[in-house]
Amino acid sequence: MLICGIDIAKHKHEASLVDESGKLLSKSLRFSNDNSGAASLLEYLSKLNPDDQDIIFGMEATGHYWLALYSFLFDKGFTVNVINPIQTDALRNVFIRKTKNDSKDSYLIAETVRMGYTSSTLLPDDALLGLRQLCRHRTDLVDMTSELKCKIIGLLDRIFPEYAKLFSDTFGKSSVELLSKHTTPEEIAELSSKKLATLLGKCSRGRFGTEKAEQIKAAAKNSFGIRLGADIFALQIRQLLDQIMLIEDQISVIEAEMETRLSSLNSCITTIPGIGPVLGAAIVSEIGDISAFTSAEKLVAFAGIDPSVVQSGNFEGTRGKMSKRGSPHLRRALWLAAQRAANLDGSIFRTFYLKKISEGKHHFTAIGAVARKLTYTVFAVLRDNKPYVPIA
Repeated sequence: MLICGIDIAKHKHEASLVDESGKLLSKSLRFSNDNSGAASLLEYLSKLNPDDQDIIFGMEATGHYWLALYSFLFDKGFTVNVINPIQTDALRNVFIRKTKNDSKDSYLIAETVRMGYTSSTLLPDDALLGLRQLCRHRTDLVDMTSELKCKIIGLLDRIFPEYAKLFSDTFGKSSVELLSKHTTPEEIAELSSKKLATLLGKCSRGRFGTEKAEQIKAAAKNSFGIRLGADIFALQIRQLLDQIMLIEDQISVIEAEMETRLSSLNSCITTIPGIGPVLGAAIVSEIGDISAFTSAEKLVAFAGIDPSVVQSGNFEGTRGKMSKRGSPHLRRALWLAAQRAANLDGSIFRTFYLKKISEGKHHFTAIGAVARKLTYTVFAVLRDNKPYVPIA
């Protein structure tokens, strides 16, 4: 058996071939990330493998650049191991002299596979891969809206610093409608109380009225915000609000598609407390084939929510932090689900959370414990493909 390590890059990859003893069989090959490059890789391997031995591949999960080559090799029937860069970094640290180049990296990847620190990796099928892409795209859009909201708050702090106290949610429907049409304190102060009350009443379905309108007008008249360039700040705020509304519409379309695709998988994931269609889609798509995990502990480790271990001699740490070495996308989804589950009255996760708090644990520590417990439940539900049944 031969092992081929491939260092992945955007335009050019580097391949090194070693035998079972770790002997490098030839100078490494640099090849392009296209069909001709892939063909040159196969030719390179054929020349170095006259006995037609089995070849196992290893490559790091470098961004998305590994996907095309992975698909090519998988279609050719090869076994391909996708390696976390942390694993090759650990092996690189074994060498006293620090060197890092593509040729050395491809050799280290081959050595990582040869030493048995990896297992073969399978891409999810088309349905799961599409769902995963949707979920990650939604996450990117949600993060974009968060950044835009931070910018708006920064601008409001300059021209209308009192505004933050006027609404419980600056980006609620009533607040957004007001800011979209009347942004600066001067514009709001010039509005009649009746017109402002009508605008607020319509957006809040009668919750806000004349009293709220008077409160807002008083704050606007006495605002300590800057006047210089206020019209430009207002233009920025209105345009940023338009962007947020556009992105939120796009998120709604994506979420509807996610729910449809998750439903077609006939998964029981949404029967677990705290997990709805959006988080369920993210969790299922990031996990992929649950049979790839032989135990719940391995799924916990894959998500990176396992505690790190600190032990030396007679010392053993008791306050290990979350390792955060697994899939950040899965970890984020499980963390959000744990937060929701911990707030659901009557759920075992709520009871477990309160128990941790009573033991003196910090809120985030308790949520981390809930996330691990939730992951065990996710593993059982997906493994058995049966709805969640709470323990009596």
